[in-house]
Amino acid sequence: MNNIYLITKREFLTQVKKKSFIILTLLAPIMLIAFGSVIGLMFKANESHSIIEVVDKSGLFKNQLKSDDQLNYVFVSAADEQSKINNLKNNESLDGILVLPELKNQNFDDLQNNSRLVINTKIGLKTKQKIVSDINDVIKKQKMKQLGIAETQLDNLDKNFTLKTINVTENNKEDSDLAFGVKSVLSMLLMYVTFMFIIIYGVRVMRSVLEEKNNRVVEIIISSVKPFELMMGKILGVTMVALTQFLVWITMSVIGAVVLNTGFTSLPKNIPGNEETMSKFDIMQIGTQVSHSLLELNFPLIIFVFIIFFLLGYMFYSSIYAAIGSAVDNETETQQFTLFAILPLMLGMYGSFTLMNNPDGPLGFWLSIIPFTSPVAMIARIPYGVPAWQIVLSISLLLGTTIFMIFLAGKIYRVGILMYGNKATLKEIWKWIRG
Repeated sequence: MNNIYLITKREFLTQVKKKSFIILTLLAPIMLIAFGSVIGLMFKANESHSIIEVVDKSGLFKNQLKSDDQLNYVFVSAADEQSKINNLKNNESLDGILVLPELKNQNFDDLQNNSRLVINTKIGLKTKQKIVSDINDVIKKQKMKQLGIAETQLDNLDKNFTLKTINVTENNKEDSDLAFGVKSVLSMLLMYVTFMFIIIYGVRVMRSVLEEKNNRVVEIIISSVKPFELMMGKILGVTMVALTQFLVWITMSVIGAVVLNTGFTSLPKNIPGNEETMSKFDIMQIGTQVSHSLLELNFPLIIFVFIIFFLLGYMFYSSIYAAIGSAVDNETETQQFTLFAILPLMLGMYGSFTLMNNPDGPLGFWLSIIPFTSPVAMIARIPYGVPAWQIVLSISLLLGTTIFMIFLAGKIYRVGILMYGNKATLKEIWKWIRG
């Protein structure tokens, strides 16, 4: 145990003292936020502002088609229609001409069939859908007038029915759609982070073992320590490195959520101003609700389950990666074996996407119980709430399977770490396990 502790300590301190580790640990959350902001700005930068001239022969759409920051309607005389179309090709300041024929005998089918949009450039699908939507709104109002229906009556008919959901298992707390959406996002985020880091740090263990094996450094090391102690020291050392990063990121996330919640709730409740100001205030209200939904979650339980399943899941798969690294001679050969380690994780991850439809369904239950998939599936389920007995059962099975896998990996590692030049076959690996 003392040797395992010394190797673990060395692996941990070697990694955390690196400048790259410190910079990545502190800047990774900021980099992710910045990356998301850049993506948002890229979409924003690619948005177009189109100018469309409208030839309204019936006068029905005059002052009804409203311009906005993405689409500007300019009404022109019907007498200029042909000349406008003829000069459109060379008019770089204009994107298109919308020709709306005269409405005869309230025949809206003829209006639709004879309407056309003449363009001189490729307009986006969003712009075209906006034009069609604006025209539909005007026609809808006109049909309402014919039927003698007031606009307020139609709005009342279109009013959606909202159903309040009360969860008796959570002290009769209201379970809103927004809260469920927050849980879904958190579920997918934790699951994906666990999946990626098990693979990333597992491969790091495998490459470390393979590097020491190829450099023959391991021959000197095992003269002082047993192969099993060396393997466990490496796994535990890298595990503590990953766990340290997660604890820092979780702390930063919780502090950010608290600050965000305080900042939003300190805003005044009534903000006078135009529609744009109110729209921004609506976004602030949504941000407040999201922040409240996050803070209402059982974060101590979520963090506990996350750490336990990440820790056990990482040790489980790292033992497999360590065995693979000791059984092969180069990274090319590792590709033949790593597929067996990645497939169960992928099965658990993609199967967990169905949890948004039924978090307590049979698929989610079995994926979170079976040790090969539970490290990602249980983490994906925990934001929705999981019965305590299922958590205990899953941890017990994963812990027992992890110990058994470390035992098997130790047998492979003990022989394979000193094997050079020979390509290990499944038959030989089976002999190492039995030996």
